[in-house]
Formats: sequence, C-alpha cells, structure tokens
Amino acid sequence: MARRKDRPSGPLEPRSEAILRAIIEEYIATAQPVGSQTLVDRYRLGVSSATVRSVMAELEAAGLLRQPHTSAGRVPTDAGYRLYVESIPDAVALAPVDQLMIRHQFGQVEYASEQWFRLAASTLAGATRAAGLATPAKPQACRVRRVDLVAQSPRTAGLLLVLAEGPVKQAILTLEQPATQEQLNAAARALNSRLVGCSARMVERRLEEFAADDVAARVVRRAAERVARLMRDFDAEAVEEVFSEGLLNVMDAPEFAQSQKLRRVFGVLQDRDYLGGLVHEVARRGDVQVFIGSENAPYEMHDVSLILAPYGRTGRATGVVGVLGPTRLAYPHAISTVRYVSGLMNELVDHLYA
Repeated sequence: MARRKDRPSGPLEPRSEAILRAIIEEYIATAQPVGSQTLVDRYRLGVSSATVRSVMAELEAAGLLRQPHTSAGRVPTDAGYRLYVESIPDAVALAPVDQLMIRHQFGQVEYASEQWFRLAASTLAGATRAAGLATPAKPQACRVRRVDLVAQSPRTAGLLLVLAEGPVKQAILTLEQPATQEQLNAAARALNSRLVGCSARMVERRLEEFAADDVAARVVRRAAERVARLMRDFDAEAVEEVFSEGLLNVMDAPEFAQSQKLRRVFGVLQDRDYLGGLVHEVARRGDVQVFIGSENAPYEMHDVSLILAPYGRTGRATGVVGVLGPTRLAYPHAISTVRYVSGLMNELVDHLYA
C-alpha cells in the first residue's frame, strides 16, 4: 500500500503500539469508547489497568486518541487510524475462500459490459459491509467501435456511437433533406469504414475526406461532425459515472444515525471534478490509497474513510474501485479486498484491449 506523506512521524514503542491497536480494533468492533479495564479483560497486554490508563493518556497527548466525554473511555483520532493503517503489511492477502467467491461472481459477467462496474461496487459492499464504489475505466482519448444511424422521421435520425471502451453515446441528427433507412445504413457503413479505431482528433482530421455533394454524403458528413463532438465531450469529462452499492451498510453505522450527514457525503461523490482528481491521484500513485476523515479535502467527508485502488492501464484507460465507510472501518480486510478486486478489474481491461 502506498504511503501518505501526512502520516504521524516517529514510531511508537511496542507497548504503546499494542495498546493503540487494541483500542482501535475494539472500537471498530463495538463503536463504543474503550476503557482501560476493557482492554485488560479482553486483550493479552501483560500490564495492569493503571499502566494502560497511563499509556492511554500519553496517546491522547500525542493526538492519537481522544476522550468524547470526561467519564468515557477513548476513541481513535484520524491520526491514530493513520498510524494503525500504516502498520498493516502490504503483503496481507485476501483469504483464499473470499478470493474464490469474488472471482466466481466476476466469472458470471460478460466481457466489455457495464455490469463489471456494478458488480465491483456490489461485491465490495457485500465483502466489507461498507459502501462499494467503482468508476468505469476512463481513457485519455476514446476511440470509435461502431456508429449506427436509425431513422426517426424523414428529416431526423438517431445516432448511436459505441466507443471502444464500452460506453454508448446517443444524439439526434437533423437532416437537411429527407433520408430513408437504406440511405442511413449506407451512411453508417461509410462512417464505420473510415472511423473505427479513430480518436476524436483523428475523426476531425478525416472530416475533409467526406464529400457533401449528395444526400447520403451530407448525412455522412453531418454524422461525422457529431461523432467528433460527442467524443470530445466524453474525453473532457473527468469521470464518466460513479457506481455505488451498499449505502444501507453505512446508514446502519451509529455514526450516521443522521441521514442528512450521509446524504452530503454522497453529494460530494457526485462532483465529477472532485472524484476525477481522486482518480488521477490514485492512478498516479499506483496502489491502494486510504483517505481517513480529515485527510479528505471536503469537510462533508471528514466523518468517513475512503479506500481506493486504481485499475486499468496508464495511457489507455484508468478507473478506481474502493469502499467508503465510517472512519471506524475494518481496514486490513477492506484494503485486501479492494486490492484483490482492482486486480480482477485489471484482467478485464487487459481482455478488452487484447
């Protein structure tokens, strides 16, 4: 897992690290502030309750724990979670039985299908009891797979543009003169013969090759112009779409008893510029990234953690998969699950581009 620059500096001594880890794991399991006696009773720390209280006070002074109420136990801060996450070995793999189950689920989905992304989100949600997230693999420059034209009225036609990366774009063409479906079919054949595999820039360069001296030629020219515009618009989008599943998992967490708080979180995730920036950062770093609480820039995200991993191929198409939940996440399992699913998505993208 790639390391973040804003992690706490300096290692803890083994006893303090063990107590911090016990507090975090207990709080993740119970969502209740953790007291010293609970740690002594449930964890083999080998020290007295008084010693635990002393260490807890030191951890609180270091900004790794906080005390919600004077008489309550402690809960981790974002910095405490960060130190905990940084201690998780990169080599921790998802359990073989979980790998087999997830791979079987993906085996039921056809290649080059939008179902990939929905399945990735739902699989992550089910495996982590958090909200699963997935974005389609977004190319730097999309390419044409197929163009179809369908008559809708004598002077309008529906244009269907299928991109090599899977998305389908639609537009309505207004025709200068009436055209039959036969003429539209001929125009589509002309378009496909010259545009398949082209990027938006290549389509624009080829516009001059299309004459406009008869009805069919004018249809072809107008359709090619619209194809180029649709592709430019698609390339300009930071993120095409966000697939999310498992919102109820997060709503069940006591931290989100107020539904408005969670609604604001998912409102932020609909901001394509924000998510596009995350996709870019995660793809650039190239491994699982964990964003804990206040490490997320929007204040609406300060009560949640995001675990994201890139998939795809830099220079071709990249997307992210991940989970969102309260900062009280089971990080080791969530990180290994996200890493495994991103590996499966890499296989699917490789197949698409093979």
